[in-house]
Amino acid sequence: MTRDDDHRRPAQGPVTSRDSLLARLRPTAVDAEILRLAWPAFLALVAEPLFLLGDAAVVGRLGTTPLAGLGIASGLLQSLVGLCVFLAYGTTASVSRRLGAGDRRGALVQGVDGLWLACAIGVLATLVALPLSPWLVGLFHPSEATAAQAVAYLRPALLGTTPLLLMLAATGVLRGLQDTRTPLAVAVVANVANLALNVLLVHGVGLGIAGSAWGSVTAQTGAAAALVLVVVRGARREGASLRPDLGGVLASARAGVPLVVRTLTLRAALLATTAAVTLGASGASLDVDLAAHQLAWTLWSFLAFVLDSVAIAAQALTGRSLGAGDVAGTRALTRRMIGWGVLGGAATGLTLAAVSPWVGALFTPDPAVAERLVPVLLVAALLQPLAGVAFVLDGVLIGAGDGRYLAWGGLVVLAVYLPLVLLAGWWSGLLAVWTVFSVVFMGARAAVLLARDRSGAWMVTGA
Repeated sequence: MTRDDDHRRPAQGPVTSRDSLLARLRPTAVDAEILRLAWPAFLALVAEPLFLLGDAAVVGRLGTTPLAGLGIASGLLQSLVGLCVFLAYGTTASVSRRLGAGDRRGALVQGVDGLWLACAIGVLATLVALPLSPWLVGLFHPSEATAAQAVAYLRPALLGTTPLLLMLAATGVLRGLQDTRTPLAVAVVANVANLALNVLLVHGVGLGIAGSAWGSVTAQTGAAAALVLVVVRGARREGASLRPDLGGVLASARAGVPLVVRTLTLRAALLATTAAVTLGASGASLDVDLAAHQLAWTLWSFLAFVLDSVAIAAQALTGRSLGAGDVAGTRALTRRMIGWGVLGGAATGLTLAAVSPWVGALFTPDPAVAERLVPVLLVAALLQPLAGVAFVLDGVLIGAGDGRYLAWGGLVVLAVYLPLVLLAGWWSGLLAVWTVFSVVFMGARAAVLLARDRSGAWMVTGA
């Protein structure tokens, strides 16, 4: 996401300058730098699902139908925002590169371009989706009552699209500036405000499910304003222009396209995994498999935040290191990051294995579901270190601005994974699906990313 080529050049060999960004740091200092960025990122990531849990807890008091409507509407919103995650990732990479090159003003110019792009996408998405709300809800074939509740939530909630995307872009700017604590602080305050506003508007004022949407939009708008204000103040200190630059905004959009493709391949793989579960059973057995799959996926996704937080640190540090022209330091940092990925995966794997015998009983009274869950969690636990490598290298390559390779790599992995997971679901069922997911999908992702890492072609230096 650069405004110009800025003489970017492929790495030809190690940099031995005394000013090398990481060569002067001992391993303990590198670890401290990773941890400094990763732990606030982890807590901020955990805060995101808590936003939805707060809505669900409040709306759930209204009854089953409003809760079902919330599930449909929030799923649509999550899909929209998920496709725009490049606003955070791509901005982190471009800003951190400029920062590493010693051009803080240029870094903030890049960040401002990202904010304007987020604003443009958010306004356009809102204008398109608002009149289509009933049709979008209808894609899920809900009952008439559930559809009415979903539309009642979705329409006001769509007004929060632009604030949500501004939050993504501003968070990316701050991560690129090596600041993960400010997004964490804003996320905590926004969660508290969201819960309080939901209770007030839904039950106090009596707005029903629409009150939950208005409470969330208000909290999101406040959070976006706080993050944007931090970026704007930084830009003013550095004398960076706050006006939209069409060339910079379009460059940011072009650089984001490969990351959108990458995200689409990931979402397609996850949808195919759920679809595969439905192929291996029917009737009551299918309900058990789907329930166990949902619980396994919920637990896996939550623990994946640990690995994703290390990947976020990798984005920020890799971009900064390459921006400084430090090839040797980047290589050393990548090796260290892979080690963190393996350790993080081992930790999450041991956690999954440890809780597998009893965690099902916390979520369901059905012993069949709890029993089916155990072997699934054990298979997932065994392959978690491999997942850790995939997460971290994904972050490294995003930080390097290697989105095009990630897009093509994602398509290759998807082409390999789709027939195998569908065959596993049809032939054997839930456990086979999770085995293929853990071994083939995560294994293929790790293999594709490791091949790129070893080639060194991604280590392009300069701002």
